[in-house]
Amino acid sequence: MSKQNQRPIPVTREMVARAYHQVKRKGGSSGVDGESLSVFERQLSNNLYKIWNRMSSGSYFPPAVKEVEIPKPNGQKRPLGIPTVGDRVAQTVVKKHIEDRLEQVVDGYYYVYRPSRSAHDVLKQVRQNCWNYDWAIDLDIERFFDSIDHTLLLQAVEKYVEEKWVKLYLQRWLAMPIEKRNGERVERQGKGMPQGGVISPLLANLFLHYVLDKWLSKHYPTVKFVRYADDIIIHCASQAQAEELLEQVSKRLEACKLRVNKAKTQIVYCKDFRRKGEHRKVRFDFLGYSFEPIRFGSQFDGSVKLGFDPAISKSSSKRLLEEVKSMKEFSSTRITLEAMARRLNPKIRGWLHYYGKYKRYKMRRVLYFLDKKVAHWLRKRYKRLKRNFEKGYTMLRRIYRKKPYLFHHWQVGLQSF
Repeated sequence: MSKQNQRPIPVTREMVARAYHQVKRKGGSSGVDGESLSVFERQLSNNLYKIWNRMSSGSYFPPAVKEVEIPKPNGQKRPLGIPTVGDRVAQTVVKKHIEDRLEQVVDGYYYVYRPSRSAHDVLKQVRQNCWNYDWAIDLDIERFFDSIDHTLLLQAVEKYVEEKWVKLYLQRWLAMPIEKRNGERVERQGKGMPQGGVISPLLANLFLHYVLDKWLSKHYPTVKFVRYADDIIIHCASQAQAEELLEQVSKRLEACKLRVNKAKTQIVYCKDFRRKGEHRKVRFDFLGYSFEPIRFGSQFDGSVKLGFDPAISKSSSKRLLEEVKSMKEFSSTRITLEAMARRLNPKIRGWLHYYGKYKRYKMRRVLYFLDKKVAHWLRKRYKRLKRNFEKGYTMLRRIYRKKPYLFHHWQVGLQSF
């Protein structure tokens, strides 16, 4: 019998190798040990062997997670907990072992987040629900990842995970301390998970399934709701129903040691040409889109009507504008315009693929600004254009006439000229 088969825990070298390749594809920064993927790969065989050896013997203990902060659209910062490269491999081993069965748990809840569901699937359903229901609750849970109760979470895990070794490692990951930027280590107090961990989204999804999905389906079977991770929209037939339901949801969350974020949670009137009422809140943001009253031309009689539809949100537009401002391609005049287009087109294509799904024309502000930056770059590259901004645009128009497919947004008719 081989050594691998004699191990008390059935983690194989092949499982660790597959997990590593998945971690490599996703990339990511270093953890508390400062070891990047490239450094990890210098002794790849030895590093993967150590992970397998420790996981298969039950002696694997995860290191602390490194706290980093990323900017939020409102100007504040969101803390993330970044595991080490090796720990991301270990977490991926367990995630791949259990994710299929945990995904089946929510299989009857189609519009709940799962790896096989895209954000566009969810946006489509929210759009349909807004047409059918007059009111929506835009629900925000206060510090959700920081507030998940470990005891309640492990009770949910217990229902679907039999393997003691899996539960052992899940408990160890839940207990991982956080290392602050100043080097201080903060221990978990029986709650919270690192938002940035490999296995955290899977466990958070299971937790909310029991806290909210099953509860709503049992007590409010006629209500439609959509949840993508912890972004939640609940659709209601009347304002009274929305107010009563929000009160009951708040009580349910408190019973599960969570809290509604009152500053961000709102009841929204899905105003369109059929709905003549008035309410001060007629817009909500969801997955980078704003759902709001938008005028459209009727294809039947040519009239202009008011619809309630999604389009890229102001915060998403602002983030993309900041991204355009910081593009390194505009700081160098040594590259050609063709080379610049090759570098930028994958990014532009990605923007249009996601944010251009609905009301693509609403992206013009971002793409017009991109053209403006290109025109400014042309002025820097060609001295004869330096003192006249309009000449930069004139050259750009001339280039467009010769090469209308140079930039991806030109190809779909979103150029600024």
